Amino acid sequence: MSDFSNQFSRRKFLLTAGVSAVGSVFLKGCLGNPPETGSTTPVQQAVATNATNVSAADKPETTKVKLGYIPIVEAAPLIVAKEKGFFAKYGMTEVDISKQANWGSARDNVEIGAAGGGIDGGQWQMPMPYLISEGRITKGNRKIPMYVLAQLNTQGNGIAIASKHLGKGLSVKIAGKETFFAQLKSAKTIFKAAMTFPGVNQEFWIRYWLAASGVDPDKDVQLLTVPAAQTVANMKTGSMDAFSTGDPWPYRIVKDKIGFMSVLTAEIWKNHPEEYFAMKADWVNQNPKATIALLKGLMEAQQWCDNFDNRKELAQILAKRSYFNVPADILNDPFMGKYDMGDGRTVNDKKMASLYWKDEKGNVSYPYKSHDLWFLTESVRWGFLPEDTLTNAKTLIDQVNREDLWRQAAKELGVPAADIPTSTSRGVEEFFDGIKFDPENPKAYLQSLKIKKVKV
Repeated sequence: MSDFSNQFSRRKFLLTAGVSAVGSVFLKGCLGNPPETGSTTPVQQAVATNATNVSAADKPETTKVKLGYIPIVEAAPLIVAKEKGFFAKYGMTEVDISKQANWGSARDNVEIGAAGGGIDGGQWQMPMPYLISEGRITKGNRKIPMYVLAQLNTQGNGIAIASKHLGKGLSVKIAGKETFFAQLKSAKTIFKAAMTFPGVNQEFWIRYWLAASGVDPDKDVQLLTVPAAQTVANMKTGSMDAFSTGDPWPYRIVKDKIGFMSVLTAEIWKNHPEEYFAMKADWVNQNPKATIALLKGLMEAQQWCDNFDNRKELAQILAKRSYFNVPADILNDPFMGKYDMGDGRTVNDKKMASLYWKDEKGNVSYPYKSHDLWFLTESVRWGFLPEDTLTNAKTLIDQVNREDLWRQAAKELGVPAADIPTSTSRGVEEFFDGIKFDPENPKAYLQSLKIKKVKV
């Protein structure tokens, strides 16, 4: 896609991803911040000593890899795969799980790679692997090919609102938007909404929610970039009115009585794709057996995470200081699909929780190419990518999305055929406002949207 990297400068991404110009919103850390690393447990050590599931033919080319993560529930399978010994079970005995200060740090660290003190891959919002592959957000617009290998989870996100806006109609569908935003304008204030990195899925969720109710996110609100772990502190200081990110941060503001949750992303798009496991392409190409081993360990971890009998232990693992550093009870209820929304509304439905292996539509872990296309299409909608992106999207997706490696790992792992998707498309997707996305006709989706930047 030759024109992919020519429209938006890396400078714009760096400025918006690195520093906020409003109030006390600052990003912690940058390339120079060494990532934090989880400790090795007795379970890991025991499995590492006796990797019984590794034959001589399947022995990984290397046992070492460095994977980055952000402390939100999307990271759970990567952390569990190390903590419970699933990576080690398949010969990957030296997996370093490194906490990243923010998404900008993750991008910087994958640029330099583990050999230079960075990372080889890990957890990503979409379409970051594509933006990195095409050099849109890298130094000097250098293309660093990435491979999308698996989806980490579905759901598990929400949009949190400051308490001062309670009772003003900011719910699943925004009521009285004309009065609310008119009053803000008359008071010469603007609604400040934060996400964790510009032009990726957590920004898409808040943009979709606003636009579905007729609120233009480019005209009626100000969008800020804030690290996930800093969102609660910034809400407390009053420097922002809303934020979109993964648990435990939205739910924590309810517990801390500083805000409420207007909507779960599961209510915007049930069973939606969330975050992904992606690696540098050169690492995968050099280590194909190690890649399959990582995928096997990840899949087992996802199955373990999806067993609700394990959810209490999962919360305890993630709550550790070396990982999320939060009280486990902040995670317990959301992991069971229980949400006190803070505005009098409650949710109690396991199908609305973060899911890692299966949902109502089938396999969660499999990286559908049709979902990658939606993320690229939504990028076009908001002017993050040029319209001709869609002309060459199939070629780009085929280069970046390695669902074939996922299938290989699943078959070797013994995943039942019924749990392995037969198509790279999940078909037509429907959102809470009745809008439909048909991957066979993304232009029709764009045409159906009232609020957008692209002229279609």
